Amino acid sequence: MSLPPEKASELKEIIHQQLLKMDVHGRIREVLAETIREELAPEHQQLSTEDLIKALRQRGIIDDVMKELKFVSDVNETERTSAPKPSTHFVEREPPVLKKTNIDPTRRYLYLQVLGGKAFLEHLQEPEPLPGQICSTFTLCLHFRNQRFRSKPVPCACEPDFQDGFLLEIHKDSLGDGSKMVDATTMLSICDPVHMVLIKTDTFGETTLVASYFLEWRSVLAAENGITNVAVELLGVGTESKVSVGVLNIRLEMYPQLNKTLSSEITTTQFTLERQKTAEKERLFLVYAKQWWREYLQIRPTHNARLVKIFAQDENGVNRPVCSYVRPLRAGRLLDTPRQAARFVSVLGHERAPVIGGGGGKQEQWCTLLAFLCRNKGDCEDHANLLCSLLLGFGLEAFVCVGTKAKGVPHTWVMTCGSDETITFWESLTGHRYLHRPINPDDPPLAEQPKPLYPYRTIGCIFNHQKFFGNCQPSDAVEVCVFDLHDESKWKPMSGEAIKSVCPPGSTSSVPPFPPLCASTIDAAVTSNEIEVQLRILVSEHRKDLGLSTVWDDQLSYLLSPALAAYELERTTGVSAGNEEFQDAVRRAVPDGHTFKGFPIHFVHRNARRAFATCLRSPFCEEIICCRGDQVRLAVRVRVFTYPESACAVWIMFACKYRSVL
Repeated sequence: MSLPPEKASELKEIIHQQLLKMDVHGRIREVLAETIREELAPEHQQLSTEDLIKALRQRGIIDDVMKELKFVSDVNETERTSAPKPSTHFVEREPPVLKKTNIDPTRRYLYLQVLGGKAFLEHLQEPEPLPGQICSTFTLCLHFRNQRFRSKPVPCACEPDFQDGFLLEIHKDSLGDGSKMVDATTMLSICDPVHMVLIKTDTFGETTLVASYFLEWRSVLAAENGITNVAVELLGVGTESKVSVGVLNIRLEMYPQLNKTLSSEITTTQFTLERQKTAEKERLFLVYAKQWWREYLQIRPTHNARLVKIFAQDENGVNRPVCSYVRPLRAGRLLDTPRQAARFVSVLGHERAPVIGGGGGKQEQWCTLLAFLCRNKGDCEDHANLLCSLLLGFGLEAFVCVGTKAKGVPHTWVMTCGSDETITFWESLTGHRYLHRPINPDDPPLAEQPKPLYPYRTIGCIFNHQKFFGNCQPSDAVEVCVFDLHDESKWKPMSGEAIKSVCPPGSTSSVPPFPPLCASTIDAAVTSNEIEVQLRILVSEHRKDLGLSTVWDDQLSYLLSPALAAYELERTTGVSAGNEEFQDAVRRAVPDGHTFKGFPIHFVHRNARRAFATCLRSPFCEEIICCRGDQVRLAVRVRVFTYPESACAVWIMFACKYRSVL
């Protein structure tokens, strides 16, 4: 690439100034004199350019110059023109200079920099990744006042090399003050913390929640120059919530700088008052909850065995009222219908909280919403809380139900009450919906009773963000349960004022605000194609091991697309459509005397090898993949459907056609 003369001269001047600054000329003279004196014989005083460059390289001078001369391209330009690609390896040696973006001078910002970590002792023996090697990574996710951020993934290490900056806008919620520059006193009253969640992703793409931390950022208001450095000790989650997992070095800076900083006594007093106020509200609610529970037990002694859950532990081992895990959540333009919301929640992974040791016990852990979304998987309680919040956002009267499934296994699901008193159960793990018609135990034996289709056996309590009801009917069996929530002889309510005192909005509490949902970053067409190519290779290799050749029929593969789209539509809406066209197309594609076989399967992950191993365990699918016969033609089609938070439903269909030989 040739430069115009004026640019070339400007570049030469920059390089010249840099060389003068580093005193490179003086260092070259020293090396030249030393080389002539030490390395050349007295009778041979000719020194070539190659000899000099070799000497400079040996002493590291050329490396020093190249490190100092950094040519930085316009970051915004590169971000506009190149699509982000997933990192596969990390070879950066120098910590990159954090680039500051242009900011609106009329707004107040908090610039949060993460400048490395230390003491992640679990990764003390972690070998440094080789160039090109896929390794386990840490990712830091942040949420502050309806803004979400995610760091670049860094290799897991004892001292992970986090070098990221996040610009958090500090704005007021009240109408009309959004564009007003907030002063230090106003910011001191903003008690929302910065919620930080650390996620580990292993080499197979599986995510683990490492830590969840609430950063009190307002200490920067009393710092000189509006800058403060904080060493944040991260504690583990669940059973390890008292164990340190590592330390993050964080630098906080206010933009623009504050005209007047507060004294540390004022900020300390404010924090103490907030803690006291919150602690008092939580104490009063605990007193009320104990009294409510005593009254509930006095109704019937057997109530002691019912699953009435008033408090639940979060990932940090903190007991919170269950009502605080739910609140109306609007998905913006990311989800259009309540049924689509149910489908989205069902494709988030299901994983029980890990338990150390055997015994088959269930570790209870209700995750905060940010931790659940960042990890992209959680237990049935997390799914039910999210689905209930989304249904409330869509204007439905929704409740989370706590009870049991078959064999007395504890379970949570969602219930909606229609304006016509129709009761609908929503299974958050599958997206299925069930109408509830109670059986009347007083009916004569020959009277026809509705047969329940839902898997639920008992129900102990229901709750949402404003209400809590304990089931005080003679039997807690779901099939005979009547959901007349206004009848206090059937459902014992909690005081709405008591719930409001500890659950936002309207409470100064330790309950974290809900983050907004993020749009998917997955390209559905590209991902579908990648998985399909990998599956073709796996099928061909598998058949080769069996001594079979493989011939693919691209047209037949394409014809499978409408079926996959119809399956997803049915899962989302409950309506089946387009089956006639698919069957007609297949009949036309399969000649007389030939047999067609197809096998659809559904996954919520994008690991082709794992999906293939699962498919082979099905005798129907194995029969297609290992098909023998005359004129065997194979087909495979993959269709990825994306949802918010990069959740996805992956449909795969294997098919074959062959000549029937009797």
